[in-house]
Formats: sequence, C-alpha cells, structure tokens
Amino acid sequence: MEDSPISRLPEDTLHQIFSSLSLRQIMICRSVCKHFNQLLTSPSFMHLISARSHLNLLALRPPHHHHNHHSRHSSLSTSLHVYDPDQTRWLRFNLDFLPFRSPHPVASSLGLVYLWADSPDLPDSNKSLIVCNPLTRQYRVLPQLGSAWSRHGSVLVDSRNRVMVLTELAALYFSFSQKNQQWLKFSSNLPSKPRSPIVVSNSVFALCDVGSPWRSKWKLFSCAVKNMLNLNLNVMNNNWECLERHEWGDIFDIMKRPRLIRGNGNKILMIGGLKSSYSLNQSCLTILILRLDLETMEWEEATRMPEEMHRWFQDSKFKVFGGGDRVCFSGKKVGRLALWDCCEWRWIDGVPGNGDELFRGFMFEARLTAVP
Repeated sequence: MEDSPISRLPEDTLHQIFSSLSLRQIMICRSVCKHFNQLLTSPSFMHLISARSHLNLLALRPPHHHHNHHSRHSSLSTSLHVYDPDQTRWLRFNLDFLPFRSPHPVASSLGLVYLWADSPDLPDSNKSLIVCNPLTRQYRVLPQLGSAWSRHGSVLVDSRNRVMVLTELAALYFSFSQKNQQWLKFSSNLPSKPRSPIVVSNSVFALCDVGSPWRSKWKLFSCAVKNMLNLNLNVMNNNWECLERHEWGDIFDIMKRPRLIRGNGNKILMIGGLKSSYSLNQSCLTILILRLDLETMEWEEATRMPEEMHRWFQDSKFKVFGGGDRVCFSGKKVGRLALWDCCEWRWIDGVPGNGDELFRGFMFEARLTAVP
C-alpha cells in the first residue's frame, strides 16, 4: 500500500471517498489491509458516518473449549465472526482492542455486544462482563462479578440496554441510567434452571422443566421487568407466572427439548423436535417452529424444517439461535449451518473453524452506537 497512489491522498480526502459507501461496504473494506482498517476505524471517520443505517447479522459465540487463549483456533476467541444473510457472506470483527483475556461474546442489543472476559490483573476466579461496539472499538467494564455467574447465568439485554443475568435461584439487574452503578440482586425461585430466556415487551420469558427426573414436562414462565425510573425498591417482580391456556392443549408435550427465540414485535418463537409419539425415547419427525402472539396469546405454526435438511440433525445434538424471522441451526459434525430466513430454508457454508463445532450465537444489529 505504501507504493499505491491512494496512500498519497490526504486522510480527509480518503474519508470523503469512503463515506460514500454503505456500512456493509465499509466493513468489507476494513479487511483489505491494515491501512484501510486504521483509516476506517478512526474517530473522525466514525463521526462522519454515524448516521448510517444498521445491518442485521448473525453472530457466533466461540465453542466452550475456545475460552482458553491457547486454543489452536485462537481467531475464534479473539474475533467476532458474523454472517450477513442479505449478502450471504461471512465478516470478522477483530476484538484486539479489548485489554482482556479470552473474550467470549454472549449477547447483543442496539449495536452493542456483551461478553465475558478474564481481567489480566485479577485472579482467574473473577470474570468481567464487558459491553463494547466492535465497529467503533469502544468498550466499558461493568461492575465485577464472580465466575459462577458467567458459568451458570444467562445474559439478557433489552432495547433500553438494561442488563440481566438470570439463574434458577437469583437474578442480577444493571441499568446504565441508574444512579447507583452496581448490580442489584433478586431472588428468582424458578422451579428449575431457566431454558433459553428472552426479553420481550418489558417481560422475561423462559421455559422450565417441571417434570420428573425420568420424563421432562416443559412450561412457559414469564416475569415483568419494572422500569427503574418508576420503582424505588424492586426492579424485577419475582412472582414468576406460569403461562397456561386451555386452548393450548398439549403444545409443550409434542415438542422435544424446546427453546425460545425472540420473534418480530410482540411475538415469541418456540423451536424443538416434533415428537413422533409420547413414548419416552421417541424419535422426531422434523424440527418445528411455532409462533406465539403475546397480544392474542395464540400459537401458530411458522414452519418446519424440510425433510432433506432434517436428516443432518435427526441423530445429533443441535443448537438454535437467531431472532425475528431468522433462525439458525448448528449441529455436531454437520459442517455447516441451517438457516430459516422468513420464508425459505437454506444452508450456510464457510463456517469458521473446522465447521464441525456446535455453535451458539445471537443476532447482532451492527450500528455505530456509542458505548454508554
């Protein structure tokens, strides 16, 4: 690049040239060379393009054994790998601006990514929850937490960037707008470990197994999250409500290992294997996606995985992630991801690593949001 004519242009001129590109094109140009990466991540250029519209991307969480920074797949733990469904291509955001060991992204909201990391100056038993924006390369460390929360807690973030860490017995709450910048702790008292908790319309929803050690029986629970500005004593109403309707019938009994994903608007998606019978070790006919409208409290079938695609997941453990009308499936040794994109099913090839890992993930709405 040093011998290229473009390197002789003033920085302001280059900024004006690149500012005519879309945010997606700018992200691609960053990976061309170090010079472009430095140029297109500078504070002055970030300010210039701050009004750009966001991108809806699917982000991967590194597999658990990649928490170790000595892993042979170290790029998986030092970068955020995302898939752009609209352009059918993979992108990578470098996380080297974070002065922490083993960053592990777990959630995102409004362009901000939340991740667990080991602080270089603290014992390994301590974990920090970090909020950052990979586009602007800004970050902030949230108040210190013990490693048990990172091992057993689910991190939830809503559209107001209120953060919750939820376990079976307790919940932590943090808001950037509260005067006391500390975690608030509340009792959860759920009947079992919450499965795939999500935040929709000021409420937390989670599945809990209320069955026996021999047979699972899933129920849907909800808990209202109160606005911190209107409440002095409690933030979370700990009276978890089991949502049941006579009209739902055996909707939870026909699903094997169901999990929740936030849908569009006021809707919830529930994904699981469609049982072929009620026997204990039954096989599944396919993978079913149901949609619950929280206004009418009615379920409907959104779609089911095509038979030729389901063959790859039929006898293997799989993970589900996504949001809106995009649901992604990762299976052990499948070698690629399956994607339901609103009205169609398709494969995603070129998965980072060896392709046989079991990936989790989350929706990443890439935008130039400032870290609070």
